[in-house]
Amino acid sequence: MFQSMSDAVFGTSTPATTDSKEFDDAKAEEVDSDLTFDVSAEEVSLIRADIASAYPEDYTFLSNDYISSVASKPYSKDPTKRRPIEYTTSKLKDLMKWREENAVHLQEMYKLIPGETTNDSATDDVENAELATKAQALATSLNYASMYWHGLDKKGRPVLWIRTNRMPWYPDVEAQVNALILLADAGIKLMPEGITDFVVVSDSNSPPPPNPQFMMNLLSALVKGYPDRLYELISCPVGSIIQFVMKLLLPLMPSRLASKIILIGEEETKEKLSSYLLNGKDDIPTFLNGTADHDLYYPKDGAFPDKTLTFDYKGMIERLEVSIKEYKPVN
Repeated sequence: MFQSMSDAVFGTSTPATTDSKEFDDAKAEEVDSDLTFDVSAEEVSLIRADIASAYPEDYTFLSNDYISSVASKPYSKDPTKRRPIEYTTSKLKDLMKWREENAVHLQEMYKLIPGETTNDSATDDVENAELATKAQALATSLNYASMYWHGLDKKGRPVLWIRTNRMPWYPDVEAQVNALILLADAGIKLMPEGITDFVVVSDSNSPPPPNPQFMMNLLSALVKGYPDRLYELISCPVGSIIQFVMKLLLPLMPSRLASKIILIGEEETKEKLSSYLLNGKDDIPTFLNGTADHDLYYPKDGAFPDKTLTFDYKGMIERLEVSIKEYKPVN
């Protein structure tokens, strides 16, 4: 039974047979504690200055709140003490190195999608044909409208929605991961003061099953590129395939990340999402048996069928900006 389901979902290999060393460093540095320490404004400034010197074009991606959050954690070698400034700076530089290799270029790639800049012939002018091809693949992945930001939770965190039934059976994994990173960056850049993490809600009860390489790349990105950015990932309603997949993946993850992945059944979905989403049950989407119609903004066939990018990326950004601007804390 196990082997037949494994083959159906993953083919001939499973995540357990891939290089589990992917997360070894993160596991080694884990501290089983919610303790935090004070970090002074001067210390944050010192860290920021060091990162700005090494990564002058991208350092603003890290807000002062996020730097302070990372610096405030207990030190893995002595959990009774705060992380040394040098340690925090080193870890943030590792993050920035990951961004340099995996994220920074995606905004330029997005601009190469025909129709997404003021120069509609931008793709024709690009010398790197491979980059132009990847821009087209990025547009295709976004056009599935299977991942998008919409609304906030009660604490003002942006909510990223994932709709597995809209994903292709055989995805271009690189393009799909690029789309996810582009979206993650967009949401993080809009976070208001005091907010450093986000929530993911995944409608996980419909086929196709998750692609194993996409899942591993997603987890790798959360560990290396977006540490402490995920508040919780709520997967609902959970079917047997997702339960099976997560049973394989959870042991590979750092325990702190694994603890943030919440699997809930259909009977619990409405109660859980009502307690999470800013407007309670009124924010539960129709595809999870609620009343909020996300398809008005993110239709399956795209908001702009005549464009290369049919997905309303700019509209998504504008709507999230409005939600953040209008947000008022819920008691």
